[in-house]
Amino acid sequence: MLNSSESTLEIGIHTPYIQLGQFLKMTGLINTGGEVKQYLQHHVVVVNQVVDQRRGRKLYPGDTLLIEGHQYVIRAL
Repeated sequence: MLNSSESTLEIGIHTPYIQLGQFLKMTGLINTGGEVKQYLQHHVVVVNQVVDQRRGRKLYPGDTLLIEGHQYVIRAL
C-alpha cells in the first residue's frame, strides 16, 4: 500500500519486513525482480541515512529510505 503525505510516501506492509528488491517493485521503481541488481548499480539508495545497495536488505516498519529525491517510510499494517 502506498500513501502520500506531503513529501514522504508511506509504504504499508503486512509482514514483519520487506526486502529492498521487493520494495522497489512495490513502489514501481522497477518492473521485475530481474531489474533489481542493475537498478542498484545505477541509483543511490539511502536506508536510515546510510547508503545501502543490497537487494536482499531487510526493511522494517519505521525504516526510512531516500531514492531519486523521494523519501519513503515503511509502516506496519
